[in-house]
Amino acid sequence: MLFKPDSTDDEKSTAPRKRSLVSRVLGRMVSLLITLVILGGLGYLGWLAFQPKQNGGGGRGAGARPDLPVPVLAATPQVHDVPVYLDGVGSVKALNTVTVRSQVDGKLLKVNFVEGQDVKKDDVLGEIDSAIYQAQYDQTVATKAKDEALLANQKIDLARYEQLAATNAGSKQQADTQRALVAQQEAIIKADQAQVDNARATLGYTKIVAPISGRAGLRQVDQGNIIHASDTTGLVILTQLQPIAVWFSLPQQQIMRVNAAAAKDQLAVDVFGNDGVTVIDTGKLTGIDNQVDPTTGTLKLKAELPNASYQLWPGQFVNVRLKVETLPQAIVVPTSAVQRGPAGTFSYVIGADNTVTAKPVTVTQQNEHEAVIASGLTTSDRVVTTGFANLADGSKVVVGKDDGPPAADLAPRKRSRNPDGKRGAHGEGPSKDQGKDQSKDAKQDGHGGEHRGRREHSDGDQKGQTGPAPAPAAGGEQSGGAPKAQP
Repeated sequence: MLFKPDSTDDEKSTAPRKRSLVSRVLGRMVSLLITLVILGGLGYLGWLAFQPKQNGGGGRGAGARPDLPVPVLAATPQVHDVPVYLDGVGSVKALNTVTVRSQVDGKLLKVNFVEGQDVKKDDVLGEIDSAIYQAQYDQTVATKAKDEALLANQKIDLARYEQLAATNAGSKQQADTQRALVAQQEAIIKADQAQVDNARATLGYTKIVAPISGRAGLRQVDQGNIIHASDTTGLVILTQLQPIAVWFSLPQQQIMRVNAAAAKDQLAVDVFGNDGVTVIDTGKLTGIDNQVDPTTGTLKLKAELPNASYQLWPGQFVNVRLKVETLPQAIVVPTSAVQRGPAGTFSYVIGADNTVTAKPVTVTQQNEHEAVIASGLTTSDRVVTTGFANLADGSKVVVGKDDGPPAADLAPRKRSRNPDGKRGAHGEGPSKDQGKDQSKDAKQDGHGGEHRGRREHSDGDQKGQTGPAPAPAAGGEQSGGAPKAQP
């Protein structure tokens, strides 16, 4: 017996297959749509990248107008002598440093200096108990006096023996022996004198004096302590600060240049302050090391500076520049006028018809402010210093005036409202409270024409106001805004 399938069962079995087919079709369409969007975006980016090259010739921006002149600033090359400097980094060192030590042992009775005091040469810095050394000195002086008295007696005896020997009343041998005794006693007296000098020097060592003029450091031994000649710390360290020395290094590639300049004349050395711009002291080059440091490839040099105001201190790190020569009558332009391209350095020169031309230039040296031009420019040229973003060879320019660097705003300026009701460079939009008030007034006012007229009148007052906001009046006007419209 044959059975006819139920139509509802067929619909139920085919429904999932239809839904899966629709899902696959929709998925393919979505994928195709995403692919088209990505391709369209990439094509648009490629068009944007290619568009400036067509419009501006490679030098103008995408928004530049080729028919409008480019605003720039210009300068004229100047001619003057330009010093040539070699920059280096160095450290400040005292010209002389002395550790003051005692040369004898004893008790420190007095300390005659204050820490950080400037002392002169031969000033007494400390005193040691001299009782023992005074006694030794007195003993040597007494010994010498005794030997001198003995010598005087022996000389008298020698004179007698010589007289007797001359008359043959005495032996010549006795006279010769007496003469030898006198010479021996004279040698003893010389030895006594040496002992006296030694004792006097030792006694003088009980006063510790400054060997150089300089500034005293921190005291190493306090008064009342026993100090010894073998102590390594010493009483105090003296450093000579006027003049003062600066040791700095230069690359080994500059050795020949420095030696050639030093052979001609005394070289000047400038030391900069903490800002790296201000020269705080100027001195002279006094020494060049005899070998290059193999670890750093640099050469050490020594300069001496007067340090009149104690602006330099031992151990301080400083920036140094050494003047090696002066370029006479060199052509100088602002550093910003020198541009660099694939073919080298060049400058934009403004012609008679305000058309710029890129000219190659040769730069001898340059710093942050000016560049020395060896060839390519003359004093009659005008070079562009600012405005290169939309500039290209052959562009028309309009030269502005540079009245000096712009002054910085100490505080934000008051912002005023533009005529279109939006916030501008010096304005602010309406506050939230004012917006709420205006909305409230609009709802309360049933006459739209009257309300619009009042609002236009209020806006006109705001547009015409160029000064500060007027003071609030007694009629209920809000400060800094238009009068509030009343229903």
